[in-house]
Amino acid sequence: MTNINSPSYLENQFLIAMPQMEDSYFANTVTYLWKHNDEGALGIVINKPLEACVADIFDELGIECNIEEGPFREEAVLAGGPVERDKGFIIHNAEKNWESSVAVTEEISICTSKSILEDIASGNGPENYLIALGCAGWEAGQLEREIIANTWLTVPADPALIFSSDYENKTQRAASILGVNLQQLAPAAGHS
Repeated sequence: MTNINSPSYLENQFLIAMPQMEDSYFANTVTYLWKHNDEGALGIVINKPLEACVADIFDELGIECNIEEGPFREEAVLAGGPVERDKGFIIHNAEKNWESSVAVTEEISICTSKSILEDIASGNGPENYLIALGCAGWEAGQLEREIIANTWLTVPADPALIFSSDYENKTQRAASILGVNLQQLAPAAGHS
């Protein structure tokens, strides 16, 4: 059972933007929260595709693609958040680790190394991965205040949803894990 008093209790959770979210960057997003402690939190938005594709990243970094490049031209790179937008973050299944892989769970790791991209381009990468530019960050206590203010809905993360390319429906699919229809939620939270 999760200890809600633990400073890391929100790791491996989805943060679902509530319908009244006014921040244009985070409106209608699902963020995979992979780090949360007494210093703050880090996450990656998993449903905001950029116009760039994975093949563009390979071209930009001078990575040679040793397998058919077609699928990489169709695979979107995501806007992972407004922090460190020039840095790539790769969420991948944890069957194998690369030099900068950080295990979040037994199933999910986060990596920022070029070597994982080289392995993806050569067909030796992880079976499931998501590539995002940038991340989302909160200072100590900020995320907790935003949740109390009814800005975010939290739900346990689902690896299949992380790696899904159905970006348009991820927000509602994440909410449905709790049996919630976001369109039926009141804009303000009740407090007693």
